[in-house]
Amino acid sequence: MPGEYLKKAPLTARSDASETRQAVRTILAEIEAGGDETALAYARKFDSYRGEILLSPETIAAAAAQVPEKLKRDIRFSHANVKRFAEAQLKTVRDFEVEIIPGLVAGQRAIPVRAAGCYVPGGRYSHIASAIMTVTTAKVAGCKHIVACSPPRPGVGIAPAIIHAAHVCGADRIMAMGGVQGIAAMAFGLFGLPKVNMLAGPGNQFVAEAKRMLFGRVGIDMIAGPTDSLILADATADPMVVATDLVGQAEHGYNSPVWLVTDDRPLAEEVMRLVPLLIDDLPDVNRENAAAAWRDYAEVILCAGREDMAATADDYAPEHLTVQAQGLDWWLERLTCYGSLFLGEETTVAFGDKASGPNHVLPTSGAAGYTGGLSVHKYMKIVTWQRATREGARPVAEATARIARLEGMEGHARTADIRLKKYFPDETFDLSAEG
Repeated sequence: MPGEYLKKAPLTARSDASETRQAVRTILAEIEAGGDETALAYARKFDSYRGEILLSPETIAAAAAQVPEKLKRDIRFSHANVKRFAEAQLKTVRDFEVEIIPGLVAGQRAIPVRAAGCYVPGGRYSHIASAIMTVTTAKVAGCKHIVACSPPRPGVGIAPAIIHAAHVCGADRIMAMGGVQGIAAMAFGLFGLPKVNMLAGPGNQFVAEAKRMLFGRVGIDMIAGPTDSLILADATADPMVVATDLVGQAEHGYNSPVWLVTDDRPLAEEVMRLVPLLIDDLPDVNRENAAAAWRDYAEVILCAGREDMAATADDYAPEHLTVQAQGLDWWLERLTCYGSLFLGEETTVAFGDKASGPNHVLPTSGAAGYTGGLSVHKYMKIVTWQRATREGARPVAEATARIARLEGMEGHARTADIRLKKYFPDETFDLSAEG
């Protein structure tokens, strides 16, 4: 790893999750066996909630009435931007067919999954934007049934703004249930809901573990860990802006890593001076999270130049990658491992988190090295088909028979043999694997 650590994290976001894993395994098994009643029991235990599970139209309308008009306008603005970006993504996926050889045509179809489950966190923070990101994208992809699931608060239920956002964005049903029990209810098709084909959305370690365990039975957007962010900054960057952006992401949680990579020592030192001051100025809960994240997980790395900075960023493969440096086009072309890229001071991770359009459900913990974030593509199956004339099938059948026999798969070979014999009864074929 190139560069000098001016601040090295004593901890990493990867931790032993054995206790979480065992707890989630038990809850999933009990809910699958016990159905609705067991899920309700866990809701009463963990959510302290005994109210309506599947929200009625009247409840949704009552929630909307509690949302200030200014916030409604902001939700509509964010929804329109996310929808516009998702629609543009959808245009990049197309059905096609191609003639492989004369008489053999193959093709591709993009088919949306039937039912999608969108988890919207609502514990420490009411993640209005997560409802917008997950539900809108599923709707644009063409899912026939979308359920939005969010944890209710005792005596209150789901935050009204989350209900309103999920409804505006196209959720067919809204479920007041959090944690593992909410994920299980969607995956197992409880409370009269269809079993979902895809689970999406962020959540705590229990939600993430439930999705991981259910993967295979259902699709998931990704296995997510704590959110993380990296800023690439040179001498032209404003240290106050850089420091503010680091603190803004550190407030997500006590174990949310933030990293600064720079080739300018004075900038790094000034940012390191400013961050604790900005953290001290946050409200109590936010301050506790940001202080712990900065103390235990943050790093500041001094590099020799921009190529070393880019290489460092690619090695970290951050969820969010911000560039506050000269030559934005060079960075766009050079950088390869990130969930979402924010080029220039004029945009920031919070814009992407809330309202700018590209999705905020992104790969964490280095997963950006092999996958991207939530998109219409995650809600779609890319399937293939083929059709052949008898003449077109002939060379394929001959090759198939010989390859299958070489592999020792005689049954496969005979499915080719029978077609050659039926279609070309007067001809002789050499279908052995030898010679």
